[in-house]
Amino acid sequence: MGDATKLAFAVFLFSCSSGAILGRSETKQCAYYNSNWEKERTNRSGIEPCRGEEDKRRHCFATWKNVSGAVEVVKQGCWLDDVNCYDSSECLEKKESPDVFFCCCEGNMCNEKFLYAPEVPQPGAPHHSTAYTTSNPFSQKPQLFSTLLYSLVPIIGLAAVVLFSFWMWRHHKLAYPAALVPTHDPGPSPPSPILGHKPLQLIEVKARGRYGCVWKAQLLNDFVAVKIFPIQDKLSWQNEYEIFSLSGMKHDNILHFIGAEKRNNNLDLELWLITSYHDKGSMTDFLKANVVSWNELCHITQTTARGLAYLHEDIPGHKEGHKPSIAHRCAAQISHIKADCAGPVSFVGLNVVSCLSLRDIKSKNVLLKSNLTACIADFGLALQWGRGATWLLRS
Repeated sequence: MGDATKLAFAVFLFSCSSGAILGRSETKQCAYYNSNWEKERTNRSGIEPCRGEEDKRRHCFATWKNVSGAVEVVKQGCWLDDVNCYDSSECLEKKESPDVFFCCCEGNMCNEKFLYAPEVPQPGAPHHSTAYTTSNPFSQKPQLFSTLLYSLVPIIGLAAVVLFSFWMWRHHKLAYPAALVPTHDPGPSPPSPILGHKPLQLIEVKARGRYGCVWKAQLLNDFVAVKIFPIQDKLSWQNEYEIFSLSGMKHDNILHFIGAEKRNNNLDLELWLITSYHDKGSMTDFLKANVVSWNELCHITQTTARGLAYLHEDIPGHKEGHKPSIAHRCAAQISHIKADCAGPVSFVGLNVVSCLSLRDIKSKNVLLKSNLTACIADFGLALQWGRGATWLLRS
């Protein structure tokens, strides 16, 4: 073989090898993504330049999972010299239902889109492939979740609106009571203090009795007592309200009256009396739990007697008008007499002053203020007496 022939053959071989080299795609960069970028302290996503030995082929790869129908990308980047990736321009996974999907390819950014096409399709069924892209590699919400979300959000929103409306209505009902009502159904009612529309809110029950219960409540910045009567005890509520509404009933040793109200309607009707609140409670409860000194005992006794004396006294010339005498109920009941309120009356050893008889005075109906000053309360069974009244006293 001559020199010319050898030279021509060498040129031919070089051309063939160059054609083979140029015929394949050279991979210089790939799409990059790492789902564990925080732990591994790498970038989350971007473009990765591919580096390696000159005689090794370089590829791109992608791995992902199928989580409840949503694609969750695990990693993407450069892959080094794998025969399974040779001459593959698409990143294609052919295995049937793997736990983790993997594909590789040759060519710049060829792993930006990756495909899943199982090699063993059902007989007679058309071959399908599913393509994914890394433009949004984060998992999407399943269709079931979206359906539930769109179905439940309006229901939850409507329920929240209903609950909020009920809370506002309840709060408004408790905070802004109705205006005070008259005690007499027929005819005009006596004058009464007016609460108007100041906020009144019940806090806790302090006592229960035969005719209802007593609540501690808040009126603006002050605490008050609210005595609540059921509808069947309307007469007791009405009588107590009338006694409190009489002229001259403002006294240091008589419970201070603030107002009266009717709440609700029909069978749910509640009758309220609002008075000042005394934290020490009744004389009975206080003496059960405390020991008092001689001076405190004398003060309690003196202020109780002062309150009773004022309550029983008939004062025609009072600055607020004629103040009649008021009687509580008690066990002492004597025969039938007619008395003149001008002076004392003696009958069977009982000295009656200013046309008065006791009706319901007991330590349970005497409240103690913070300084142990007594004040008389509970006038549900009390009576008012006028001049020349007829007394029914039985022994």
